[in-house]
Parts: sequence; structure tokens; C-alpha cells
Amino acid sequence: MAWVLIVVAGLLEVAMASCLKLSKGFSQFWPSAGFLFFAVASFGLLSLALKSLDVGTAYAVWTGIGAVGTATVGIVALGDDASPLRLGALALIVLGIIGLNLAGSNAH
Repeated sequence: MAWVLIVVAGLLEVAMASCLKLSKGFSQFWPSAGFLFFAVASFGLLSLALKSLDVGTAYAVWTGIGAVGTATVGIVALGDDASPLRLGALALIVLGIIGLNLAGSNAH
């Protein structure tokens, strides 16, 4: 269950970062409110997951999901650059997340 919380928290981090971009420096109300909501929800779920997961692995997976997800949203929806180097770097992050999971972070 803790891993489900980490995945959902990571996806909420993507929503948080997307709202941050759309808030235009917190000058737009609804994206700013969305940022606050998604930030609290993401950190809350991360906090719950950390009750039974190793902090280093859980945090790395959470931030990895957030980074790759946010970069993907940026490329697909916001017109960010999709150079081969950037895509390769994102693939390395995904491989790192997989490696951390394979290395094991035992839920207690």
C-alpha cells in the first residue's frame, strides 16, 4: 500500500508543478489554489508512505515520478523541448527508479 501512496504522491507532484507553471508567478488564482492543494496532498501521501518505507528510496522514487511526469507534461502539453539528450536523460531517471525498486525498499 505504501508504494501506491508514493506513486499517487508523485502524480500529484506533477499536477502541483503544472499548476505552478500555469499560475504565472502566483498571479492566477485557480492555478495557484491548485498548486497549494496538490502540494499539500502530495506531501501528505509521501508522509504516510514514509511510515513504512525507507526514506531514501521512497523520496527518490517520488521525486523521480514528479520529474519525469512534469517533463513529459511540459513536452506534450506546454511545448517544452524534446531533444534526444533530454529524452535520454528522462529514460535514465526511469531506469534509476526501476533500479531502486529492484534493489528493494522493504515495507515494515
